[in-house]
Amino acid sequence: MRQKIVILLALTCLSTSSALAQFSDNKIVIGVMGDQSGVVADVGGPGSILAARMAVSDFGGSFDGVPVEIITADHQNKPDVAAAIAREWFDRQSVDVIVDLPHSGAVFGLMTLATEKKRSLMVSGAASVDITGARCSPYVTHWTDDTYSLARGTAAALAEQGQKSWFFLTADYAFGHDLEKDATVVVGERGGTVLGRARHPLNTADFASLLLRAQDSKAQVVALASAGADTVNAIKQAAQFDLMRTQKIAALHAFVTDVNSLGLEAAQGLIITSGFYWDDSEGTRDFAIRFLKTHGRMPTREQAGVYAGVLHFLKAAKSAKSDDAAIVNAEMRRLPVDKFGRPAVLQQNGRVAYDLGVYRVKSPAESRRPWDYYERIATVPAATAFRSSVDSGCNMAAPVR
Repeated sequence: MRQKIVILLALTCLSTSSALAQFSDNKIVIGVMGDQSGVVADVGGPGSILAARMAVSDFGGSFDGVPVEIITADHQNKPDVAAAIAREWFDRQSVDVIVDLPHSGAVFGLMTLATEKKRSLMVSGAASVDITGARCSPYVTHWTDDTYSLARGTAAALAEQGQKSWFFLTADYAFGHDLEKDATVVVGERGGTVLGRARHPLNTADFASLLLRAQDSKAQVVALASAGADTVNAIKQAAQFDLMRTQKIAALHAFVTDVNSLGLEAAQGLIITSGFYWDDSEGTRDFAIRFLKTHGRMPTREQAGVYAGVLHFLKAAKSAKSDDAAIVNAEMRRLPVDKFGRPAVLQQNGRVAYDLGVYRVKSPAESRRPWDYYERIATVPAATAFRSSVDSGCNMAAPVR
């Protein structure tokens, strides 16, 4: 049975006048929290900090005399560490919004805290569909691909190629479980079957026994429901076991930096779904080339999500003339979202919806210049890629001021 979303946003949240302008401590403080040295540091990490700083700079660094500050922290992919940092930030450092946030387990704990403290979270790292589903919060928005959208893209594309039997290698935490679950649904819808599954802890170095199980299954597709270094290590070791000669490797949550680490010789032929690729449009290229000059690598979708999210937050705060989380989150949902020159919609459940690209990783011979890795083979419309607010399982009332 569909759950109905009840959003009762007071009109005063949408029409705050300059007479009611309010900025706590006369500034806006943005906290960038993520993995700075661990398994997913390459896809977020220092690059996410740079993306946030670029967004603040592009916005002008301040507005109406209100300065914007950035502070950073490494949550080490540990929910307890993330919660301790967030509590310190909210209680003692006047942080208005926390951005980036890989690791779904850490995010779920922070969602409870942010709702209690009436502060904002903008998630670009974690991918669990429940962030804007059953666990949704009026103070939380999700800016990048989730497990539902990633499964819709990659699993559907492979199923259309006739790849019907699947084996999952899954990271053993909420994100991996959700990715496997959502992909399994798509496989079943397309007439496929799952022949087996194996789970591994975060930051696994040795995939040998798991890959042998996948090989023995004779599945046409070995699907990696993991991220960062786990995905890279699994693909490298799959090549050593010669799996790619007889089975298709599907990286359900891969990044352009993963392909860069692997090299096209190893990564060629992978099917990857993503809401951001640096060479998609004039808008993505402009941001990416500026990012590359400082960071030395092209931005991932996580880093691009941080940039787009921070810009939108600042636009909403300026429009509302407030950093009150209830007011700003209402304004963010009202304003149109600019995703590198392409439209997106911020749904009432906090999900940012946009078209997704499905890409094939090029062979070395097809690549014409550095970072020329992807060929778009399909587009998944936003309405197909993401669940609507009504269908998401989110049931929340307006935020309390």
